[in-house]
Amino acid sequence: MESIDIDETDLRLLDALQTNAALSNLALAAQVHVSPPTCLRRVKRLWEAGLIERQVAILNADRLAPVLGHGLSAVVEISLDRQGAEMLDAFEQRISVDEAVQQCYRVSPGPDFVLIVHVADMPAYQALAQRLFTSDANVRNVKAFFSVKRAKFEPKMAISSARRA
Repeated sequence: MESIDIDETDLRLLDALQTNAALSNLALAAQVHVSPPTCLRRVKRLWEAGLIERQVAILNADRLAPVLGHGLSAVVEISLDRQGAEMLDAFEQRISVDEAVQQCYRVSPGPDFVLIVHVADMPAYQALAQRLFTSDANVRNVKAFFSVKRAKFEPKMAISSARRA
């Protein structure tokens, strides 16, 4: 992976975009204190360098609940029998394409993977467990923790505090 030179202006742009990616170029430039052409050029460079992966809308689950239902969120720990690189990669690839898996982390020590999953209800979780875990002979252990309340959800990276460290 190629390294890119990042300065304080780039970091301010990234921080502002994490908070509101819908800002117009003019508004973003004003917020970061650069000219609109400079802002546009730098943001394009940040995209091309892969520092900005994608733009998404973060939906309000509570406001959508009357339409979609609250659903069931779980943190799931997965341990595999064989942890060779090819086995870890194969499991990761298989679960990454399932839309119920919102996040996947390969971790150490402890389990091999920690997943954040969201499904409609317990029967949907059972179907997910059968599809992804039970049917995989390499899955040794599955431990699920079901969410009763989400206390915080923040996808924003702490750029300003990371620079000071």
